[in-house]
Amino acid sequence: MNRKAELSRVTKETDIQCALDLQGGKTAVSTGIGFFDHMLEAFALHAGWALSLTAKGDLEVDGHHLVEDAGIVLGKALFEACGDKSGLRRFGNAYVPMDEALGFAAVDIGGRAFLAFETVFPQAMIGAYDSCLTREFFRAFASNAAVTLHMNVSGVNAHHMTEALFKAAGRALGAAAAPGAAGILSTKGVL
Repeated sequence: MNRKAELSRVTKETDIQCALDLQGGKTAVSTGIGFFDHMLEAFALHAGWALSLTAKGDLEVDGHHLVEDAGIVLGKALFEACGDKSGLRRFGNAYVPMDEALGFAAVDIGGRAFLAFETVFPQAMIGAYDSCLTREFFRAFASNAAVTLHMNVSGVNAHHMTEALFKAAGRALGAAAAPGAAGILSTKGVL
């Protein structure tokens, strides 16, 4: 299995370039939104993946189009890098504490797109990043990666809460996409 993918998405609103390597390596992210760069870097680090992602978009409007399109491209890259999922562990979960915040993510990379996201952020903005975009990113990601992703976080600081979610998602997805199973983990024989 190759375990790598390179994709791009160019629209009237955004231009996203992405290279993902599930075997690890260096990460470089540039989106024009500092906090989002930090979250994607943490996500890749905790998944154990190499990620190169550059994104340009209509930030003069707001960050929505860029963050959502980054989720689309990264989700498609994961889907491609996982191939037919033979030999992959399929499921993963993780709790990550960040000071007062505790984030949880559980994932099934079995081909059924779904996001359960039970979180309300107490602050609307984290620097230039709108905290409600966290849900938009993971919704786009789960849909395009064809994964079932459950996420939850408690806390009082939106920065800590968001960071705990990105790290927990990275750890859960890294575990699910890791080799270690005999064949395809499905009674159907395919995912």
